[in-house]
Amino acid sequence: MNEDNIETEAKKILTDFEQALVADGKALKTIESYIGDIRVFLGWLESKGNIFIGNLKRFHITAYRNYLVQNNYEINTINKKINSLQSFGQYLMDEKYLTEQVVNLRKDKLKVAAGSEKEVEVFTDAEVERFLFYIQSEKVRARDSLIILLLLYTGVRVSELVNVKLRDVDMLSMNLTVAWGKGGKRREVPLKGEVVDSVKEYLEGERRVNKFASSEYLILTNRSPRMDRDAVNSVLKKMESKLIIRMHPHKFRHTFCTRLLKKGVELTTVAKLAGHSSIQTTASFYINTSSKDKREAVERL
Repeated sequence: MNEDNIETEAKKILTDFEQALVADGKALKTIESYIGDIRVFLGWLESKGNIFIGNLKRFHITAYRNYLVQNNYEINTINKKINSLQSFGQYLMDEKYLTEQVVNLRKDKLKVAAGSEKEVEVFTDAEVERFLFYIQSEKVRARDSLIILLLLYTGVRVSELVNVKLRDVDMLSMNLTVAWGKGGKRREVPLKGEVVDSVKEYLEGERRVNKFASSEYLILTNRSPRMDRDAVNSVLKKMESKLIIRMHPHKFRHTFCTRLLKKGVELTTVAKLAGHSSIQTTASFYINTSSKDKREAVERL
């Protein structure tokens, strides 16, 4: 959006803001950056049918940040724009257009998760194919095969996996209800046909003859009416030694989210499926493409 598309009142406010920055002794480059960011923001706001006359709302800020995230702006670029909006918001308060600050830097700026710059560890397509073929063999228990498919195709955390109850699996609608976080939060994750088939195989075979078959939990062990984290890790370690593929639980979760984003699924949808409390969490882990992806992209030129 260019400046000509911004209403006269908005132009006046923007000009006054620029003069205030000059009076405040801001560097020329800083002023140009702030004004450029705000001009683009006001143009975006107008494109949504909101003509700006000083009536900025909290919703406008969060919606704009989500727009930037979904359109793959770099984290540093997004945070720079948020800084500009915070300065603009403060000016609007000083001039009595607003009664409170609509930008919260602590909440609105994206945080790069520890280690994410090194890129998250995911399975390659070849590795996924290898362990999917492996779990089809007669050597692998139906329960262990189900564990792999649930981790890969639902992105559940191990803590969530071991707490899945029979009633959480809806075979007709092909949905899994996952309890997560504090306060009894629950999310629904659609199940692929392969996962539903695996659940049926486990329920009708191995689980039915387990001495804890009356347990409310989906996945059992021979020693307990509910599987725990250590037991899941043990299953993965056993496969890891057979396949020579590093198979820690969170690698499945990272693979789930990364594959969805590569297939064009919106970040907000991935965040909901993964059970992230904020889209910022998803963005901080997955907004940066891996060095391998970047290399492959350049090789295509």
